[in-house]
Amino acid sequence: MTTTGLGSLPGEDIREWTKVLLGAVDIPFLAELPARPYGDMLSRAVAVLTQLAADLQPAGWRLTGGSDPRASLDQRRARSLLAEDLDVLEELADGYTGPLKLQITGPWTLAATVELPRGDKVLADHGARRDLAEALALGLGDHVAEVRRRVPGAELVVQVDEPGLPAVLAGAVPTASGWSKHRSVDGPGAVELLSLVTGAAPTVIHCCAARPPIEVFTKSGATGVSVDISLLTNSAWDQIALASEAGTVLYAGLVPTTGPLPNQEQAADPLIRRWRELGLDPEILKKIVITPACGLAASPSRADARARLDLLRKVVDVVAEAADNT
Repeated sequence: MTTTGLGSLPGEDIREWTKVLLGAVDIPFLAELPARPYGDMLSRAVAVLTQLAADLQPAGWRLTGGSDPRASLDQRRARSLLAEDLDVLEELADGYTGPLKLQITGPWTLAATVELPRGDKVLADHGARRDLAEALALGLGDHVAEVRRRVPGAELVVQVDEPGLPAVLAGAVPTASGWSKHRSVDGPGAVELLSLVTGAAPTVIHCCAARPPIEVFTKSGATGVSVDISLLTNSAWDQIALASEAGTVLYAGLVPTTGPLPNQEQAADPLIRRWRELGLDPEILKKIVITPACGLAASPSRADARARLDLLRKVVDVVAEAADNT
């Protein structure tokens, strides 16, 4: 069994966090530090959109369109920050071999968040959302190639963050006026665009929702799914069971991101108990990746976030012991 985090962490010191992550978890990752300007997950995605230009408005990121494809000052700043972070990773991971995870905002969450040049969300325009997904796929491929060049011993995994996809599927994303909702997207349509970003490297799709669309994730080519165990409904567990038995790796969010820190037995219990209730193979349980419930950017301090990461390996021991005794 292995451990990793889900991307975001508190504070602004990428160097210190990179040092920590190269030893604190089994699958280190390039941290997102949203306390920094242009350090949030959306800005990270905009930074890799080399085929599309965008600028930052009071309401968020907006495609600029028109005949001038040059990046705005904000987009150039986002790219510069990402390049600086990669410089730090290259330096500190010199000689590193093993798994290494990158995070990117998924095409549907981007489409439900980024605005068109004329206003409203990219989600409103079928052509624009495909263009956005294709640009994201191209940019992600270049990003993965760049990290492979800088850290040649790394076995890259890409985490695609899709917190907005359940709302897209349910037709719950508000229009610009706020008086109505964007039309829902069906499962095959969601798979079509999501599958564009799963080919650059083995991909785990992360969605902290009560009913994450697991079937959409697996049909899109994801090799893993990342969920908050505390939120899952019974129907979601049924999909998790099917996916796990089919070989999809479960990234189980067990350590809460805020509030009192549980002990390892308390943190592991929801997973172990439900696994036994469903009668699932204990050998599959041993292959699960243990994570925090979600990103740790909301942790009140670096020390608190570090304590939650340190707890992961203790949880692994408890889950492994339970698998052996099941």
